Amino acid sequence: MKKVFLLISVCCLVPLFALTAQVRSEFLLEKNWKFTREDHPDHILPGFDDSRWQAVSVPHDWAIYGPFDPYNDRQNVAIAQDGQRRAFPQAGRTGGLPFIGAGWYRTQFDLPQYQAGKRAFLLFDGAMSYAEVYVNGRKAGYWPYGYNSFHLDITDFVKAGEPVALAVRLENLPESSRWYPGAGLYRNVHVIVTEEAHIPIWGTIVTTPVVNRDFARVVLKANLVRPERKDPSQYSLLTEIQNPNGTKILETRTTLSSFDADCFTQEVIIQTPRLWSPDTPELYTAVSRLYDGNTLKDEYTTTFGIRSIRIVPDEGFFLNDEKIMFKGVCNHHDLGPLGAAVNDAAIRRQLRLLKEMGCNAIRTSHNMPAPELVKACDEMGLMVMAETFDEWASVKSRNGYNLLFNDWAEKDLVNLLHHYRNNPSVVMWCIGNEVPDQRAENGMKLARFLQDICHREDPTRPVTQGLDYGMLVVNNNFAAVMDVVGFNYRLPVYEEAYKRLPQQILLGSETASTVSSRGVYKFPVVRRSMAKYDDHQSSGYDVEHCDWSNLPEDDFIHQEDLPYCIGEFVWTGFDYLGEPTPYYSDWPSHSSLFGIIDLAGIPKDRYYLYRSHWNKTEETLHILPHWTWPGREGEVTPVFVYTNYPSAELFINGVSQGKRTKDASITLANTTDSLPSLERQKRYRLMWMDTRYTPGTVKVVAYDKDGKAVAEEEVRTAGKPHHIELSADRSRLVSDGKDLAFVSVKVVDKDGNLCPDATNQIRFNVRGAGVYRAAANGDPISLELFHEPQMKAFAGQLTAIVQANEQPGSIVLEASAAGLRKAEIALRSE
Repeated sequence: MKKVFLLISVCCLVPLFALTAQVRSEFLLEKNWKFTREDHPDHILPGFDDSRWQAVSVPHDWAIYGPFDPYNDRQNVAIAQDGQRRAFPQAGRTGGLPFIGAGWYRTQFDLPQYQAGKRAFLLFDGAMSYAEVYVNGRKAGYWPYGYNSFHLDITDFVKAGEPVALAVRLENLPESSRWYPGAGLYRNVHVIVTEEAHIPIWGTIVTTPVVNRDFARVVLKANLVRPERKDPSQYSLLTEIQNPNGTKILETRTTLSSFDADCFTQEVIIQTPRLWSPDTPELYTAVSRLYDGNTLKDEYTTTFGIRSIRIVPDEGFFLNDEKIMFKGVCNHHDLGPLGAAVNDAAIRRQLRLLKEMGCNAIRTSHNMPAPELVKACDEMGLMVMAETFDEWASVKSRNGYNLLFNDWAEKDLVNLLHHYRNNPSVVMWCIGNEVPDQRAENGMKLARFLQDICHREDPTRPVTQGLDYGMLVVNNNFAAVMDVVGFNYRLPVYEEAYKRLPQQILLGSETASTVSSRGVYKFPVVRRSMAKYDDHQSSGYDVEHCDWSNLPEDDFIHQEDLPYCIGEFVWTGFDYLGEPTPYYSDWPSHSSLFGIIDLAGIPKDRYYLYRSHWNKTEETLHILPHWTWPGREGEVTPVFVYTNYPSAELFINGVSQGKRTKDASITLANTTDSLPSLERQKRYRLMWMDTRYTPGTVKVVAYDKDGKAVAEEEVRTAGKPHHIELSADRSRLVSDGKDLAFVSVKVVDKDGNLCPDATNQIRFNVRGAGVYRAAANGDPISLELFHEPQMKAFAGQLTAIVQANEQPGSIVLEASAAGLRKAEIALRSE
């Protein structure tokens, strides 16, 4: 179908496949699955006896239950991106969990909605990986890329009135990933039944050639699948538009002609539209009804947002004609102790924490996202850079996507584009990350090939990728191909690249890679690169990074002082399983230290540094480190304050340590990021480098720009561990068997002060209408299994996860430990 829509504006639709009993039905295959790691060809047979297999629910990640082992996917490699030239064993690179090998899933389900003359489909949101799908003993389809969504027409494999036997074989190859990918049917599986004439899966696209505050011109295109014998002029499409309140505001009807190539085109005007943005994530609804004459054949309900996007050279990125900087993070897809198994409550909790920090964008590094993530970003107001591949044709991991690229790249990319081209949160496509093809002779042609597919399938959004070869990609014209030049790190080349590239715009597609451990501090406090310690941790003072990376302020100052920079995506929002840099081969290190928030979902100190810079509407006043240092009496123990106020005064036991003010005279031009300089930090954080530890109270008083004291914060020396404190992110859950509450668990003294050195073993028990799901403590070397109902505190804290069952009622979580007063917290499932 012909597309004539402008890059500068788009109205976005999200297929939701309405549950209409007469013409279209959809349900999830969640329960009654059986699973095994045994691999045998007879598993495809409908009558195979799987009674001894493990009973599971989907989404399911088979590997997250462990055990951890240094020989699980132990890779003997040299990581070129990290500057390694010699291969050596790297035990924790992919998390040390048992995801390698084959696994089988089987289920049987009834399909009463299916009758002769209808169509039946399976939609997999993601299956890790090399999915072979068998329906009633016959192979119905194959899709190797584990991160992508795909759908299969299974009409020829099912019979009306008979049960459907479904078997899925999955396999993960060794050295196929650089991080923990998860394993199994880790995303949802849908069954969809339609009439023979229907709107196909991902079959709509909506654009808005005109968007302003007065009106929006909305153009909806809907593809039609119909019997060949049917005259296209018999079909019409009636679309009803509902505003964000659910009120019908207009409708339009279109009849198909023989010249329309089985694609309806409808155009409407929406007066005074409520525009989608991170601050106002307004969503409309379109209900499209397909008719054959007067007979209803399909009903396809979608939600959509109206917004425009525009990139102006030398000026920036504009959303709804207002300039906006990307204050984004990169996130891997795992959900910490839940593994890769998708859970809506867990995703939304992550997004809430990020939004509170001031984050406005997510890069789905380095792969296609889950539909639940994109939907949540639509509803909660976060922009999305939807990414595709970590590899192209050149090898990065021995058994990585390079094995698939030539045959599957276009199919995989088209699926992503069709799936998400209508989501208002998605504002940019990312076609690759640090691909070695940047230096290949045909690299720029591959980049153009992928970018052209994006433009062909969706001409409304710009395309970028994460480049890490610095001036090489400028000199060989690789970077010049892209709509938006995205640099991963490489701050020293920004200014020269801008001078020599035609786009006149730069994006920090991946930034910082600062490393830190929550609640752990190293002395003396100096800037370090690739620092390693006997405890396998990194300093919470936020002064350590990697050889190729930098500290947060190095990015802040580039983004603020170079007007052609349009923002950044920090590596990473959350710690993730795998890539324990700089502890590549130092088992038991097996999860990252890059996160602003740790694996348990507990913010590190760095969270408040970003919050002080990104969130200008909410007060931030945060002191670090903790003030419990037995044995350090009289020693220099610097104190940092992260705040969005310009000045603050520090007191130790009532004695002023002086007033500090952020130094606005520090600029990109007059400073450097070379070791051991902390000059740039003085523009963004307040530092008292010479304070000495004395037990007691540290107090900070913040002052506004007029010198008025406006806020204060205190940290006290903790006594002996006395009791446990519990608090939940939510007290009311939905009784759907999936909803989760994340409970903060703290070991405190008798006065309620956090005990930062506490490592007590906490035991959990859940009573009532819920179950214990998992726990995590954020320690990157902890080998405790997430699903077991006990775990040691790390730096005095951990997070326990409670899952509602399907019966409403009261849920009580009890936490206990030897020598501590236990605690309970009551939740409610409704």
